[in-house]
Amino acid sequence: MRYRVLGRTGFSVSEIGHGLWGMGGWSGSNDAESAAALDLAVELGCNFFDTAWSYGEGHSDALLGELIARHPQTRIFAASKIPPKNRKWPASPEDAYEDVFPLEHCLAHAELIREALGTERIDLLQFHVWSDAWAGSAAFAEVVAELKGRGLIDAFGLSLNRWEPANGIEAIATGAVDAVQVIYNIFDQAPEDELLPACEQHNIGVIARVPFDEGSLTGTLTADTVFPPDDWRSGYFGPDNLPPTLQHVAALRADLPDGAAMADIALRFILAESRVQTSIVGMRRHDHVRENLATSDQPPLDEELMAKLRRQRWDRSATPWSD
Repeated sequence: MRYRVLGRTGFSVSEIGHGLWGMGGWSGSNDAESAAALDLAVELGCNFFDTAWSYGEGHSDALLGELIARHPQTRIFAASKIPPKNRKWPASPEDAYEDVFPLEHCLAHAELIREALGTERIDLLQFHVWSDAWAGSAAFAEVVAELKGRGLIDAFGLSLNRWEPANGIEAIATGAVDAVQVIYNIFDQAPEDELLPACEQHNIGVIARVPFDEGSLTGTLTADTVFPPDDWRSGYFGPDNLPPTLQHVAALRADLPDGAAMADIALRFILAESRVQTSIVGMRRHDHVRENLATSDQPPLDEELMAKLRRQRWDRSATPWSD
């Protein structure tokens, strides 16, 4: 496993991280299986784990806390997220900041998350949604100052709205943000346009999420794929998105070397971007943990293949099914 420094936080994090969303609410999750996968990830060198209070109303935070307790001699970096008070995903510039992340709401959730993690401080606490319309709010600056001033967190970050990577640059310029989490993968390359240069300029950590486009970049989806109604992916891969997604996956597959695993190529594409410090992958099974973490040990993709992958860029705009 290779490690990179997460911007100005100074955290030396594994370049493949572990995302816990699927452990807190997706169909098919099993706590014993999740715990075993998390333990194996630590044993194989993963030290960055990303969760959120909304993943099962603290359930995945608690799973991460149990992991930290089981490995007291290992430095594990815990990142979590405060849900918007109005429970709206994604954020809208029409909403007042005070209705989404008021001080008392943020302090209360920081305490809940800290208690679930069982730690004195939270390494990285993020807002789960964001709109740059709030960047100049004095209340926003006060919240970050209070979270740090009370010793609840070491670093503060933003999880940026799906397919809106530039909607966070103004917040970065305020100096209040230490890291951003953004969708970045073979299809979603837009962060390279404006966000990544801004993060490099201000030494802001970058966490790439959704490395497999919610699963399409594993190459396992088919026209017959159906997720249970209580699984978030049932809406994302509905009739408006599944057919065009499969078309893009087919085009990508045609560009891959014979025998290449699409998931391996997808992660190595992200690792080629030096301005990204870690990519968080949802992994609930032992074989997925081993396969994905082994990607860190692979050599860089050759320039010819990288050029082909860059031509697979797919710019999209937020829609009701993508929320």
